[in-house]
Amino acid sequence: MWRHPFQFLHISTKFFVYVCYSRINILSKGEMDMIRKLNRGDHHVVFSFLKQEPSLNLFIIGDIEAFGYEQEFQELWGDFDEDGALRAVLLRFYDSYIPYAPGEFDVEGFAKIMRNTAHSVRLSGKTDLVAAFEHLLPLGKKRVTYFCECNEIIFSEVKSRYEIKQATINDVDRIIELRSRIAEFSVLPSSRDMLVKSLETNTGRTYYIEEDGRMVSSVSTTAENTLAVMVVGVCTDPNYRQKGYASEMMKRVIQDYIRAGKTLCLFYDNPSAGRIYKRLGFSDIGMWTMYG
Repeated sequence: MWRHPFQFLHISTKFFVYVCYSRINILSKGEMDMIRKLNRGDHHVVFSFLKQEPSLNLFIIGDIEAFGYEQEFQELWGDFDEDGALRAVLLRFYDSYIPYAPGEFDVEGFAKIMRNTAHSVRLSGKTDLVAAFEHLLPLGKKRVTYFCECNEIIFSEVKSRYEIKQATINDVDRIIELRSRIAEFSVLPSSRDMLVKSLETNTGRTYYIEEDGRMVSSVSTTAENTLAVMVVGVCTDPNYRQKGYASEMMKRVIQDYIRAGKTLCLFYDNPSAGRIYKRLGFSDIGMWTMYG
């Protein structure tokens, strides 16, 4: 799960309110603009703003719907222009940050927040947006991926030749153990907690296939909201590949969510994987950068 999964998606011990007034020299008026902590009273404005690009904002939308504005592990800030209009949002989920802005915003103001609240900054977002922070923050390893979405079922809906199961809380340790056997996966200290939280809050699911009682392949979703969901954690034990497990589970995931009226999103950086996803109905909508 990059999550978000994002995986994507490490915890601060307390909230604090950060208010920053800064002069934006990229605007000709030179008026004073403001960054402040967002709260429930801002919800309508925030959601209207984020729904401009619902797929690209699914992590922020999903986390707000699931956890709101007053959690120890989650905070949100808004950047408002001189007329009081919201022009950018910054989400902190555990020690991960996601900014969103369709246009000009106070890059330095958001960078100060991240520097003040994290020992090491895990940053992700639209590639052109994240690039604005690269010279302002101490960032780790960079990964740039394609961001794609699926809105329809284009394959023949036939019964899978494999038994695909849906995980419960009792399967969490087995999922983590499977991922730890796969070199491409980075299992973080917070991975288990985030997976549990995803299942408990119904903001994510995990589908899996077993061989001889052992979990050998799984696909997870995360950041599920009223509009969309992110597919993450597509993995198969190296000893059980070339059997079509992941493709069969992806079909099940697509069917379940499209029937529920939701858009599926995912990241990929492997051209071979991209071709498989596109055969299943996904199409590219942009680039996404992750630092961690």
